[in-house]
Amino acid sequence: MMLLLGILAVALLWWLAKSYTLTDPKSLARGAKAAAGIAALGAAVLLGVKGRFDMALLLGGFAAWALGWGALNLPGPWSKLQQARGRFSRIRSAMIEMEIDHATGAVEGSILVGAFAGRRLSSLDPESLRRLYDECGAHDPQGVPLLEAYFDRRFAGWRENAQGDRDTRTRTQAHSGIMTKEEAYQILGLQPGASLDEIRKAHRTLMKKLHPDQGGTAYLAARVNEAREVLLGRHR
Repeated sequence: MMLLLGILAVALLWWLAKSYTLTDPKSLARGAKAAAGIAALGAAVLLGVKGRFDMALLLGGFAAWALGWGALNLPGPWSKLQQARGRFSRIRSAMIEMEIDHATGAVEGSILVGAFAGRRLSSLDPESLRRLYDECGAHDPQGVPLLEAYFDRRFAGWRENAQGDRDTRTRTQAHSGIMTKEEAYQILGLQPGASLDEIRKAHRTLMKKLHPDQGGTAYLAARVNEAREVLLGRHR
């Protein structure tokens, strides 16, 4: 096995040396990464056959990274799971950028400006979050429903304990202005030029996680619906 790995390494070096003068640096780097991934995958298979599953998993993980996750597409329901994994929606206000994991429905966010700029919401204690909430109320009304959606996920029952709470489950017009196509793609977690099928699938996935009946808020559901309409309008 070690002899085979040595032969693969020598072959890779020879190929790189031969291609260096014929290929631009970016293409060469991509080729080297792919070649390393193939070599690692072959080594992982050999180690697995010999029962070295720990090393096989390690090399297999490196091979998957080097070849790109798209190289591991599987048919059927596994393909849908892979498409959802690693996809995030982003909804942004002046102070907050909220991230929604399509696979789990988990909500996280980053603070863009203000006293807590550069911090993640999960790193703040309840008192700091309350200060941020008040700051958004004064300077960023569009950020308030984003924070409320985060509170719904992190602090179950916080609304019942909050004085003067405004329920976002019935508020859908907390934002102003016309949504751009760029915003719509970010909200649905899609790349520009996504197909009709991709738009509809992303919308369904998010609504299952964010609909008020599923523990979400009317505000987030409205934003997701608006994003779908903006992008479907592109195909009409």
